Amino acid sequence: MTGSVRQLDPFYPILPDTDWLKRLLPAGLKLVQLRIKDAPADVIRRQIEDAIRLCKQADCQLVVNDYWQLAIDAGADFVHLGQEDLANADIRAIRRARIKLGISTHSDEELDIALSANPDYVALGPIYPTLLKKMPWAPQGLERVATWKAKVPCPLVAIGGITPDRARLVLEAGADSLAVITDILTHEAPERRAEAWMKLTGPGRRRRASLT
Repeated sequence: MTGSVRQLDPFYPILPDTDWLKRLLPAGLKLVQLRIKDAPADVIRRQIEDAIRLCKQADCQLVVNDYWQLAIDAGADFVHLGQEDLANADIRAIRRARIKLGISTHSDEELDIALSANPDYVALGPIYPTLLKKMPWAPQGLERVATWKAKVPCPLVAIGGITPDRARLVLEAGADSLAVITDILTHEAPERRAEAWMKLTGPGRRRRASLT
């Protein structure tokens, strides 16, 4: 694994643009993913550059989804790849740039592929049914979280349908970090919801996993 030892925060919101970063970073986020969809390359480049600046100011670890080459160009230090993106990515170039790598998995076959890239974390999902998009995979469930945790030599991120009511169960099953999208983005008061998540996963209940 790359870089110096870091901590993977147990609360891992995934946000679609820097406007959301500006809204939620004041809650005290320590880990966030920028997940931009369907935007021109110049917009994506500018968003990544702005996100790096905003997260640096807030002492928050930024993970850039998908756009590994733009992430390298902008000086990001963490990217997340889905399986299709992983197949087309230049892993050697990512590692030469000393960028950490997170990878999505949904099956044993995908886990084997992910582990062959020596990731800095593995994500498993969906844990529960999710309304974000139609998934070709059935909900993984808590037992699979425990199974995955026993298999991976790196931190495990759980994603999909996770709410504050379910958070404790997912963490106790073995997840090191909880990726959250819909519960934040569709909430009537996202800032207040993010603050609630921070308290829920804060000191006394927080599980942190080393990234080396």
